[in-house]
Amino acid sequence: MSYPAVYKNLSGVEYFSLEWLAPNVLGVAINRPPVNAFHVAMWKEMQRIFRQIKLDGEIRAVVLHGNGRCFTAGLDLLDASLQEALNGEDPARISIQLRDFIDQFQNAITSIEICERPVIGVAHGSCIGLAIDILSATDIRYTAADAQFSIREAAIGLAADIGTLQRFPKIVGNDSVARELAYTARFFDAKEAKEIGFVSKVLKNRDEALQDAINTAKQIAQVSPVAVTGTKQAMVYSRDHTVAEGLQFMGYMNAALLQTEDVGNAIQAIMSKTSAKFAKL
Repeated sequence: MSYPAVYKNLSGVEYFSLEWLAPNVLGVAINRPPVNAFHVAMWKEMQRIFRQIKLDGEIRAVVLHGNGRCFTAGLDLLDASLQEALNGEDPARISIQLRDFIDQFQNAITSIEICERPVIGVAHGSCIGLAIDILSATDIRYTAADAQFSIREAAIGLAADIGTLQRFPKIVGNDSVARELAYTARFFDAKEAKEIGFVSKVLKNRDEALQDAINTAKQIAQVSPVAVTGTKQAMVYSRDHTVAEGLQFMGYMNAALLQTEDVGNAIQAIMSKTSAKFAKL
C-alpha cells in the first residue's frame, strides 16, 4: 500500500477526511470549509469516528488535524440544532433540553480520550473555543507557528462546558495561567502555547507540523499496541486519581496485560537487533 491511502472501514463520513498516513497510522482531518466550524451533525460524526477507531485493531496511532485555513474556528453559532435546543417557554424544560445537549457534546469530545489509541493533535491557524476542548482531549499536541489559540467562550457570554476547564489546567499545570486565559478569553500564540506546556512542539508551518506528527505516530505504531493502549489508559486514569489509586488500577490492568505475547516478541527483537512484529489488537 502506498500512503496516504483512503480509509475504507467507515462509510457515510461527510465532515472529516479519513486516510492511512503510514502503516497503522490513521489521519483524521476536520474538513468543513472555510473554517471547520462545528455543528451538531459534525461533532456526532466525530464521535462515530473515534468509536470506530477504538474497535479497529489495525489502528495504533491517530493524527488529528484540520484541512484548509485552520484547525477549527470553534462552534457554528448559527447551527439550527443549537437554536432548537434553546427553544421553549418553560425555563425548567429548556434547562433539561440543554443539559442533554451538553452531555452529548461532552461525550463526543471525550471519545477522543477514551478511544485507547494515542491521538496527536496538530494545530494551525485559528484554534478557538471548541478547538481547545478537542486539543485538550488529545494525547500529544504539535502546532504550526501561525496558530492563534483562545478559550473564547467568556467573550460570547458562556463558561466553557465541553472539557477545556477540566483538562486544560491539568495539561499546563499552572492554575493562574489557565484562569487568566479562561477569564479574559484573550488570544495566545504558538510560542506562548509551548511556554505554558499546552503544546510540545512548534513547527514552521502546517505541513511541517503534520509531518512531524506522522513521524511520531509511526514510532508509536512500532511499539507493542497492547503496551501503548495500556499506557494511555493508565495515564488518563492517574491524572484524575491519587497515586495509590493509580497504582492499584495499574496492578489490576497489568495482571491481564502482562500475559501478552508482545512482551516476548519485544524482548526477542531487542536481543536479535531486529524489528518486532506485533499482532493487531
